[in-house]
Amino acid sequence: MRSGTTRPARFAWWRALPPLALIVALVFWFLATDPLSGLEGNAPPIEELTIERATLDEVGIKLRVRADGSEPVSIAQVLVDGAYWSFRQDPEGPLARLRTARIEIPYPWVEGETHHITLLTRNGLAFEHTIEVATTSPTPGPRRLLAFALLGLYVGFVPVSLGLLFYPYLRTIGRRGMYFLLALTVGLLAFLFVDTLEEATELAIGAAGAFQANGLVWLGALLSFVTLMAVGRRHGRPTGVALAFFLALGIGLHNLGEGLAIGAAYAAGEAALGSFLVVGFTLHNLSEGIGIASPLTRQSVRLPTFIGLAALAGLPTVLGTWTGAFAFAPHWAALFLGIGAGAILQVMVEVGSHLAATARSEGDSWVSGTTLAGFAVGLAVMYATAFLVTV
Repeated sequence: MRSGTTRPARFAWWRALPPLALIVALVFWFLATDPLSGLEGNAPPIEELTIERATLDEVGIKLRVRADGSEPVSIAQVLVDGAYWSFRQDPEGPLARLRTARIEIPYPWVEGETHHITLLTRNGLAFEHTIEVATTSPTPGPRRLLAFALLGLYVGFVPVSLGLLFYPYLRTIGRRGMYFLLALTVGLLAFLFVDTLEEATELAIGAAGAFQANGLVWLGALLSFVTLMAVGRRHGRPTGVALAFFLALGIGLHNLGEGLAIGAAYAAGEAALGSFLVVGFTLHNLSEGIGIASPLTRQSVRLPTFIGLAALAGLPTVLGTWTGAFAFAPHWAALFLGIGAGAILQVMVEVGSHLAATARSEGDSWVSGTTLAGFAVGLAVMYATAFLVTV
């Protein structure tokens, strides 16, 4: 061995045991002795309660609540529209941190009316929830599942497929047209990225504070972005069909969020799911299909590939409508939307890189009036059609 060099130490996992043992011992000592007990005042313990979901049926109102504070929560009384009302809690007794319970209130709610609910704890704290438009909540069943599946297909899979039908025309555009189309795709993705993050942070507000859902949004976005970048760049920068599949994945995760919003709004009676809304989603998602086809204009693609792209981008809407209508939870929804935002950001980077590389190979600059116009049109199209899909 040459002088001045050192041999790397051999891996010895047991060397980490002493500090780990000291950390565990310190934690147990702190919990057992509670050295901060002398600092506590005479104020009552702080209770936190989150009302995650409300469902209505012919029997009355059912709430799913979650304890959110450091102290157990005991629900003592329930008020509906200012009047005290009997209730049943399952499971009974105080709720420990992050535990959930179902509150059943045999209240004769009125179809289409607004109802205000207040939960009072034994310490006198009040937690409120408003049902904006009372309507019977959907329950899982073959007919309901089929109806929501068809809705998801109408607003997700069908418009994306229609957008992919523009592929033969897109192959006829020239060099400048291809630059415009790729820049338009980046504009579409930029709008979806901002829209997805906005939806995720709104949902995070309704989640229990202990979940730190706002942080979950950003962590999910960061993790999905880094993971997809690592997977996509294993064999170099993705192009062609590979890039189109990454586009479909990012858009599919966004459409999952759209499905969640539709299903949850319908379950809460806050969405008029008529033909106007379906037409709005069709126009909104039609441009997404065109964007997915943009990296494929310089190669021949077989029909099964288009079917796979349409399924990856559109079918998550079906899963979203089912979840939103029957099993919605704000913290999980916020996390998955954050993951979707990270996926969209990864595709933005890849499509932008593809545009820059294509322009360089042709001896052009990727920053031009054509690309700026395409980016602006992509933003404008998504912004304009977004007016039609408010649920």
